[in-house]
Amino acid sequence: MTKLTDNKLLLIEQCLLKYWSIKTSSKWTAENPYKGQCGVTALVINDLFGGNILKTEVEEQWHFYNLIDGKRHDFTSKQFYFEINYQDIESNRDEAFADTNEFQYSILQESITRELDI
Repeated sequence: MTKLTDNKLLLIEQCLLKYWSIKTSSKWTAENPYKGQCGVTALVINDLFGGNILKTEVEEQWHFYNLIDGKRHDFTSKQFYFEINYQDIESNRDEAFADTNEFQYSILQESITRELDI
């Protein structure tokens, strides 16, 4: 597993914005590239940095994100125009995968892995 440093966090955010697209979420828009990316992003971050996948109910749907080294990392929180009231409910890869599909996952996973040279 690669260590998640502050420099790496900034690089990850830049990479995600670069590679999120309609191919990685059917809800993606140019105006809100974060929209619909939570499940697929939580999976890819979990692949690369380990930790746990957590979820919180937002607008009557599950929102997925990561817990790594005891710290919450939600790379897709900006899809919402309000502050999230995090519940930090334990989740897993199967639940997060129900929010995406194999094609979306493979596109994002390959792109981020190649870009970060991991």
